[in-house]
Amino acid sequence: MTNLKSHHGLFVGLVTLDLIYLADSPPQNNQKIVATDYTAAAGGPATNAGVTFSYLGNQATVAGVVGSHPMTHLIKSDLADRQVQIVDLHPTPNNPPPVSSIIVTQTTGERAVISMNATKIQASSTSLPPNILDNVDIVLIDGHQMSVSREIAIAAQAKNIPVAIDGGSWKSGFENILPYVDYAICSSNFLPPNCHQETEIFAYLNQFSIPYIAITHGEKPITYNLRDESGEIKVPQLQAVDTLGAGDVFHGAFCHYITQKGCNFTDALAFAADIAALSCRCFGTRTWMNSGNIKK
Repeated sequence: MTNLKSHHGLFVGLVTLDLIYLADSPPQNNQKIVATDYTAAAGGPATNAGVTFSYLGNQATVAGVVGSHPMTHLIKSDLADRQVQIVDLHPTPNNPPPVSSIIVTQTTGERAVISMNATKIQASSTSLPPNILDNVDIVLIDGHQMSVSREIAIAAQAKNIPVAIDGGSWKSGFENILPYVDYAICSSNFLPPNCHQETEIFAYLNQFSIPYIAITHGEKPITYNLRDESGEIKVPQLQAVDTLGAGDVFHGAFCHYITQKGCNFTDALAFAADIAALSCRCFGTRTWMNSGNIKK
């Protein structure tokens, strides 16, 4: 599919600094291990999705809390290199940004993560610039800035701008955003209250009249539900080098493809799965972008 024109996406949520190590295995108690490789990059679901969206030929803006601590220079530098703009919703605090430490197992690509989320750095909706949705074609919300996200979702619906959510896991407050969502792209770990099975998740989301719903299952097929159709989409099978951020890449790629003329929901899911699979073939959250043969 040809990228007919550049679109502008707004990605709302968590901004972190990711410290990523490649090792034979995670450490056991009281054990020290030596990594075989290391990288650092800006992270967070919305942030990585925005980087992917930008890489695929679009304009991306990430809205989240960054602050003014010296460590944030690494975040700002990485996003500037990736041509991603930042709307800092709380620029004055000098507290360290959330830092994620990740160990990727070399033989399997599986990752172990310890991190801070945005619970302690919630921005106020009063911090939103009045023009934040100017020229925006799609909004992605990852659930880490609920108050701000709800205001953006309401305003986006009023402007007929589609809203997608990255439902990696259920977070309190999502129920206030779902009435304004067009695309609910969730993982199998997204378990709303009293939901334990996939049929219950679909039923819960359908209560909000969300027209397009999909649930990812890692290397297993994506299941989807439309107003008058449901089904599965197979995903590429591969030997993963690193699965870190694959879901974030998937969401950013989905936002790219769904904004392309002639690309429907299931096509966008399938194309996004291809990009996410490509990212799993490389260590870290950026190296895959050096690969060729990417459908834009």
